[in-house]
Amino acid sequence: MQKSGFNPRILVIGIIILLAALSRLLPHPANFTPVGAMALFGAAYYRKAIFAFLVPFAALWISDLLLNNILLSQFYDGFVWMGNLWVYLGFAIIIVLGRNTLSKWTPKSLLGVTLTATLLWFLVVNFGVWMGPFSLYGKSLSGLFATYAAAIPYDLKTLAGNLVYTAVLFGGFEWLKSRIPALQKEYAQ
Repeated sequence: MQKSGFNPRILVIGIIILLAALSRLLPHPANFTPVGAMALFGAAYYRKAIFAFLVPFAALWISDLLLNNILLSQFYDGFVWMGNLWVYLGFAIIIVLGRNTLSKWTPKSLLGVTLTATLLWFLVVNFGVWMGPFSLYGKSLSGLFATYAAAIPYDLKTLAGNLVYTAVLFGGFEWLKSRIPALQKEYAQ
């Protein structure tokens, strides 16, 4: 059903993603963040690819801007450091995964996609760590495997964050949809 005019669903999805991104500013265990869940949530609920990519990326960028330039400014010389490129690439891959798998999701499929997204994130971002100028390990296959091995404790927290935040975002929005009929209408978003 195609309808013109304002669709509150688009706005509510965007607000949920932005609030999730801003939660990164609150104290939390290292790597226990909503980043992967934001990517999957936008991918699943926005029908138009432009929204599915633009809204989560904008929210991630805004939260990075606040983190890197205000809360953690003593650790950064500027806004972007080369490691961010790998983070954003991993984020984009998660969105593509979500766009291709979550158009009609079930709790079981959502769990599988969340696990897959976390694994892809682990592989991409830690490959970037290994490729970076500050890698603690040599530029060899054994150095790459050592980088992955060293990252496991951190990425287990990433997995926990992805599982919790995915359940909260998806479950929360489904609960809102059951209470607010206007959020059930997809239109042409």
